[in-house]
Amino acid sequence: MQNARGFTKELLKTFFEKSSYSNILLDNALSESFLSEQDRRFVSNLFYGVIERRITLDAVINKYSKRPVEKLSSDVLQILRMSVYQILYMDSVPDRAAVFEGVKLAKTDKNPALGGYVNGVLRAFLRDGKKIPQSDGRISNLSVKYSCPEWLIEKWTKEYGEGLALEMLESSVDAPPVTGRLNILKKPREEIIDLIKKSGIEVVIRNEAENCVEFSNVGAISSLDIYSEGLFHIQDISSQICCEILSPKPNETVLDVCAAPGGKSFTLAEIMNNQGKIIACDLYKQRVKLIKDGAERMGINIIETRINDAAVFSDKIEKADRVLCDVPCSGLGVIRRKPEIKYKNPKDFDDLKDVQRRILETSSTYLKRGGVLVYSTCTLSKAENDDIIDWFLQRHPDFEKGSINGISNIKDGEYKVTVTPRMFNSDGFFIAKLVKKR
Repeated sequence: MQNARGFTKELLKTFFEKSSYSNILLDNALSESFLSEQDRRFVSNLFYGVIERRITLDAVINKYSKRPVEKLSSDVLQILRMSVYQILYMDSVPDRAAVFEGVKLAKTDKNPALGGYVNGVLRAFLRDGKKIPQSDGRISNLSVKYSCPEWLIEKWTKEYGEGLALEMLESSVDAPPVTGRLNILKKPREEIIDLIKKSGIEVVIRNEAENCVEFSNVGAISSLDIYSEGLFHIQDISSQICCEILSPKPNETVLDVCAAPGGKSFTLAEIMNNQGKIIACDLYKQRVKLIKDGAERMGINIIETRINDAAVFSDKIEKADRVLCDVPCSGLGVIRRKPEIKYKNPKDFDDLKDVQRRILETSSTYLKRGGVLVYSTCTLSKAENDDIIDWFLQRHPDFEKGSINGISNIKDGEYKVTVTPRMFNSDGFFIAKLVKKR
C-alpha cells in the first residue's frame, strides 16, 4: 500500500505535468484513497505547501544540487521539493525523518544511485544551516522568501506601495482560516453553535459580519450531518462583508449575475430572511445545479436559478432593486487558498478587463432607479478593480458613488474598498457600491 509521501509525490507529478486544478486534483485523489484521516491531513498540507512554496524550494535545490531543477526528473524533483518543504516548514517532522523518507522514496526508482543523490542534496542543505539563498536584488530576495513571482511583487509595489505590498506578500503564505455563515433560517445561532461543537469542531464567533464563525479542527466538513442539514455554509469573511454592503431588504428583488457556486446568493437570502426574490445566474448548467442543490440544502426557497451569460443583455431578466456583480477575475486575492494562481503568466489575465467591463455594463441595465449595484472581485489588481469602476462612472452619469457604512475596519462613507488579507484575516477582495440615480 502506498504511503502518504509516495501518494503526495504522484499527486505533485500530475499537478505540475498536467497543470491541474490543485483542489480538484487533491479532492478526487483523496476520495478514492484508503488513507487514514491523519495521513489525509498530512498529504493535504504537504501537497499545497509544495505548490505554495515552489519558488523557495527550487532556489534551495538549485543551490545544493549539481543538476539544475529543470534537468531533474519529475520523480526526483518532487521528492526533493517535498523533503525540503518538510525541513523548512513542517515542525512536526524531524529533519532526519524528512531526509530518511526522501531517500527511501528515491530508492524505489530503478536507478539505485538516486537515493545517494537525494541524501547528498538534503545533507548539504542541513549542514549549511537550512539557509534560504539570497541575492543582491531586493525583488528577487522577496520572490524567494515568499515564493512569489517577481512580476507580481513589482505589480503590488507599484499599485499599493511597498508597505502594503509586503503585508500582502506575508499574508500570501499564511494558512487561510475556515469561516462560514450560520443559517439562522433553520435554527437559532446558539443552538447551531452547540451542534457544531458536539460534532468535534471548534468554533468561534467572528464579529466582522453577522452570523459569521471561524472553524478549527476541521476535517471533511461536508460529510457532517450538521452540514447536510444546511445549518451553515462555508464562506470567506470578505464575501460575507460584500453581501452586507449590498444590504438587500426582505421582499426586494436581487440579481446575482455570476452566482455559482451560490455562497453569496445564500447569504443574501439569509439577510432577506428568505423573503423576496433572488435571481441567481451562471453561464453553465452544471454550475447552476450547484446553486439549486445548495439552496435546497439550506432550506432557501426565494432563489430562482437561470443559465445566463452575464456579459450579454437578456430581456428575460426583470429589473432588480439590487444587483451583485461579482465578476470573473485573476484571483490574486485568494493565492493562499489556490497557490497555483500566482504562477500563471500575467498575459493570461489580459482579456479579463474587457469581460469585466461588459458584465458590469450589462448588469447595470437590470437595476431599478434608486437601486444599488455592488461590483466585486477576489483579486488585488487595480486594473480589474479601481480602473474598471472609474471607467464605468465616466461612461454612466446616471450612476453615482454609494456609501459604505457600519463595517468594521472600513471608513464610513467610502464607496469602494480594497480588502487586504490582514484587514479581516480573509481573502483579498475588492468591493465598490454604486447607486442608480435615474
